[in-house]
Amino acid sequence: MNSKKLLSETRRTFPATEVQCQQPSRTLIVDATSPSWANTCSVLSEALENTLCLARALAGPCRVPLLSVYAVQRQQECLLPFTAVRESFPRVQACLSELRSLPRDGALPAGPRGAARAAQDALQQFKQHSRHSAHGALEITILTSQPSKEMVKQLENNLKDVDLMSLRRIQVIEVLRRDFVEPEAVEQGGPAEEPGGSDIAILGMDIDVQTIEDNVISLEMLFKTWLHDYGTEREHVHLLLPSGAFGHATAPKPSLMCLKCDLQERLLDPALLSGAADGTTRAADVNSPCQMAAWPATVLHELRVVKALKAEGVCESVLYGLPFIIRPTSCWQLDWDELEMNQHSFQALCRGLLKRKWMLLAKREPQNSSANWNSVVHPYYIIAPSDSATLLLKAVATRELLLPSTFPALPAEHPERARGAVESALNSLEVEVAYNPLHLKSNLYKYLKSVLYKPLQRQPAQPRDQRPERHQPKQHQSRAKATVAPLLMAPSPVQAFRPAATQRDSCERSLFPTEDEEFLQ
Repeated sequence: MNSKKLLSETRRTFPATEVQCQQPSRTLIVDATSPSWANTCSVLSEALENTLCLARALAGPCRVPLLSVYAVQRQQECLLPFTAVRESFPRVQACLSELRSLPRDGALPAGPRGAARAAQDALQQFKQHSRHSAHGALEITILTSQPSKEMVKQLENNLKDVDLMSLRRIQVIEVLRRDFVEPEAVEQGGPAEEPGGSDIAILGMDIDVQTIEDNVISLEMLFKTWLHDYGTEREHVHLLLPSGAFGHATAPKPSLMCLKCDLQERLLDPALLSGAADGTTRAADVNSPCQMAAWPATVLHELRVVKALKAEGVCESVLYGLPFIIRPTSCWQLDWDELEMNQHSFQALCRGLLKRKWMLLAKREPQNSSANWNSVVHPYYIIAPSDSATLLLKAVATRELLLPSTFPALPAEHPERARGAVESALNSLEVEVAYNPLHLKSNLYKYLKSVLYKPLQRQPAQPRDQRPERHQPKQHQSRAKATVAPLLMAPSPVQAFRPAATQRDSCERSLFPTEDEEFLQ
């Protein structure tokens, strides 16, 4: 709890008016020193490619604004300097190709020290880059097969003298080989929605430590957390309930209980991908009175609970639209005591609804209090509880939207011949206890790659052991430029930046170009 307080205080140093892009920039550090790197490389590349294709194709504000990628072998190597994912996707494509070309037989173990130094380099480069942009926060994700405790220790040693004001979070993901994972976890086909982990307080902030299996689904779900809304400047929803208990015979009090909540998408809206084929992607109409936008959360919604409903009395056919997840807010502008009390009240509401087997019917209040109430559309929503300390929000039909549905009742008797044929067909179907969306693929990734990928105009790749070093001494400057420039496809002036000066051995230098070796045509 204390470490989270420190993190909240650190975030307060970024005024909302100064941070135009709430999504943090990302640095991915890949430890390629494991003997099992051959398997990890293929699944990691596929999972990262799938997620970045989604991030590039989604309409609206970019969910991964800047990305940099490091590989750690005998020394750290920057495969991708900070790059705008949407505007410079060919450079991302080149990075993915370079990641796949890393040696598959495992390199000499460099230990966690190389990853820690890569994190230090990323912070220095982000500090340089943020001077010319509005990207005010950085999150670092380290994928390693090394013990996470040793990695955290090295991070502490290497970052204790580094300015961490722009660092929002560090994730240390320990990738487990399949033979080290419990059989029950393998049968599930993937991790839980949010992989379990622990927070370690270090340097006044939290380091999120997790373990994950080395398969495409697990890594893909890890990277997809980048697509969530990370803006914590304000809460998204005020859930307004009567101050008294439900169903009391006494007159309701005028005061209201307000639970401050955040909205989280459960699914990506397919409408945001509808124009990927011709490049005319469009954002969903968030101004529609019958829609509620969860990303980006630009407005505060007020949902007033009007009554409780028996769960068995809600027909699924009157629910429509994409589902949203409601959870207690993590807005850093609230006091810690208020956040804690709000979370406890939210959990008590979930337990109370589960115990009674109730759902809530809520009405969205108009955002403009001075609006003419005679012309304001009031959307209604069903709020359903779950045992995961979250609520499910779905729009529910009103009188104006409902179409007639006078269907005849199912007859009690039917011809035996038809019954036998149908029963035989049903008996031949495979039966699953529950629906698992991880078992179904629609070929969306394949489609996006065919649309987004363009042939790279670059020279045939050479074996890595025959390639010149990325950074040569100054007398070999022209040769180094000729090797690197086709690979990174000449960054724009906004994306070109200079590294901060550091005192290092030549074998442990940052692999970013020096001022004289800047990527210029």
